[in-house]
Amino acid sequence: MGTMARVFVYGTLKKGQPNYKHMINTAKGIAKYQGRGRTVEKYPLVIAGKYNIPFMLNIPGTGHHVAGEIYTVDDQMLQFLDEFEGCPDMYQRTTMRIEVVEWEGKSSAAGSSVMECFVYSTTTYQPEWVQLPYHDNYDSSGTHGLSYVLRESRD
Repeated sequence: MGTMARVFVYGTLKKGQPNYKHMINTAKGIAKYQGRGRTVEKYPLVIAGKYNIPFMLNIPGTGHHVAGEIYTVDDQMLQFLDEFEGCPDMYQRTTMRIEVVEWEGKSSAAGSSVMECFVYSTTTYQPEWVQLPYHDNYDSSGTHGLSYVLRESRD
């Protein structure tokens, strides 16, 4: 099956979010849910642009510990995710330290496990995005009222 990479997703690819369908589409590769985690360092997670897209700005030490899900993915899925995330123009895939909060249904003792995962964050953001509200746990239908606009619905 080749090498599997660890990816931490914090936005529309999480379970119950608008793009999760891609994570379970085996035509795009294999993604196996491993558990929930959060970034060891704080980052600003903003919802930006006219399509209300979640972006983690690569500004360590600012914002919140961002919550998300950890997956292992095969090369094919990683390649799909790179294309899906507009890497490297819109997002850049870098490794970040992720603290495991829950692993395959077993809750992890706090701080017992930290792992390196690939994360799609961005350094190519608009300067004004730094002024937007920072979130710690993205939900497209959250109280912020900024529902994500699916690609097929964009003009």
